[in-house]
Amino acid sequence: MELKPFVLASVIAAAQSTSAQAHHSFARFDAQRPVTVQGTVKDFQWTNPHSWIKLMVERRGRLEQWAIELPGANDLVRQGWMPKTITPGMVVTTTIRPLRDGTNGGQFLEARLPDGTMLDLTAGRGQYRSSSP
Repeated sequence: MELKPFVLASVIAAAQSTSAQAHHSFARFDAQRPVTVQGTVKDFQWTNPHSWIKLMVERRGRLEQWAIELPGANDLVRQGWMPKTITPGMVVTTTIRPLRDGTNGGQFLEARLPDGTMLDLTAGRGQYRSSSP
């Protein structure tokens, strides 16, 4: 029967397209124009598939909330992070790949904590490390 190969191909195509939609593209971030902002941590959401830093940044005399995307908690643990690595009230300076649409936020690249500790991407591997001064 000639219908079986068509049905099998359709099932395989559907399965592959579902997994491809499970994760977003990084095209929404502007990798060519990193931005550095300083602000006070409102919240550090230790979650999967992505963790988030909600940062309150003063611009033009107003406080604006920035949403900074990080890898998920599982990946951060493998890099030595803990849920309390960043805590509400900390003043941090962070460099991000900003959102292309101009919304306040972006993809985490590095941050300097109040004690001088740098949290950053390890060159070329897309992994995180922390280093103290």
